[in-house]
Amino acid sequence: MTRTDRQRWLFPSHLVEPGGSGAPRPRRTVRDWIVDTTLFLLAAFFGLLVVDGSAPYTSETVAFVDQLLGAAACCALWLRRRWPVGLAVGLSLVSVVEPVAAGALLAALFSVAVRRPFREVAWIGGLATAASVAQVFVRPDPTVNVGLGLAIGFVLILLVTAWGMLVRSRRLLVEALRERARRAEAEAGLRAEQAQRLAREAIAREMHDVLAHRLTLLSVHAGALEFRPDAPPEQVARAAGVIRDSAHEALQDLREIIGVLRAPDDGDGGHRPQPTLATLGALIDESREAGADVVLDTTVDDPAAVPAATGRTVYRIAQEALTNARKHAPGTTVTVTVRGRPGEGLTVDVHNPAPAGPVPHVPGSGQGLIGLTERAALAGGRLEHGSAPGGGFSLHAWLPWPP
Repeated sequence: MTRTDRQRWLFPSHLVEPGGSGAPRPRRTVRDWIVDTTLFLLAAFFGLLVVDGSAPYTSETVAFVDQLLGAAACCALWLRRRWPVGLAVGLSLVSVVEPVAAGALLAALFSVAVRRPFREVAWIGGLATAASVAQVFVRPDPTVNVGLGLAIGFVLILLVTAWGMLVRSRRLLVEALRERARRAEAEAGLRAEQAQRLAREAIAREMHDVLAHRLTLLSVHAGALEFRPDAPPEQVARAAGVIRDSAHEALQDLREIIGVLRAPDDGDGGHRPQPTLATLGALIDESREAGADVVLDTTVDDPAAVPAATGRTVYRIAQEALTNARKHAPGTTVTVTVRGRPGEGLTVDVHNPAPAGPVPHVPGSGQGLIGLTERAALAGGRLEHGSAPGGGFSLHAWLPWPP
């Protein structure tokens, strides 16, 4: 049980059990019972004072009737939470001939000011004021001047109404703050869900970009060993070495991604450096060692000068394009062209001709290109891909390179 649950009795019932149009009326809390009992006792005490003060000037029958009506008015206060307006109107009319009901009328006016908008409070307060004026002339108090009686009635009605409106404003403020906190909590939950979704998408893209390249090398060389069991020992050893190195690199990349999932990067440099444009040559050499025919044409003299995020995007684009070429156009020459300078941006073009023979369908094709398009857009650039005019497949990407 929380501290708030233990202190529920300190709050009004409408804050503990907020109800709507179709919700049942909230039950009184301990605080509500204390307030209602206190108002009942105060109204009864006020009525007794009035009866005691007017006893010498009234008959026994009138005094008895006043006591009965005063007790009924005080008992009616227990209905002020359910019918505040009707009770206030009724007590205003009764108070014209029964000064004993004045205390109950003040309590009813307080309830109206707490629960109703200003327009209703204004006309009910005006009715109560008119009833107070009429009561001074209908049942005058011989011990009190008429002007003083009018002033006392007006001041009491004004004070009680203002007090009730102050309580209402504070309650509205508390409800507004609760609603704002509830809305902020809901928005925080939505932001957390969105952040988790974006993180999962980023991790999925990274795993695809990193592992697809390695696993494609494994598939190509494993297939070569399967279909060429009579290959020379040198070729078998070379293919086995590429498979071993690719598997080792894939495991390293997988460990790195899993490490990011387990704990955030603390900046201690324990992770392997991320690829950039400067490591694009190593990627090309690795593809050549795997048997691919790749041509790299670049005019960027200082790859280290390219921003790290841009260079990493170029690397991933070239990596995915080489992977797709090995899967969909094996044995063709892939041309990777990199152009750009600071202030003009960086362009990446990858082209491969159509394969000479039929190529089996690869499941999951196209997912990497979708991820690359989104990656380029997040970097502030654009990526286009499709069939080349002269046949084959081409990919063109532009990325910003600030001056």
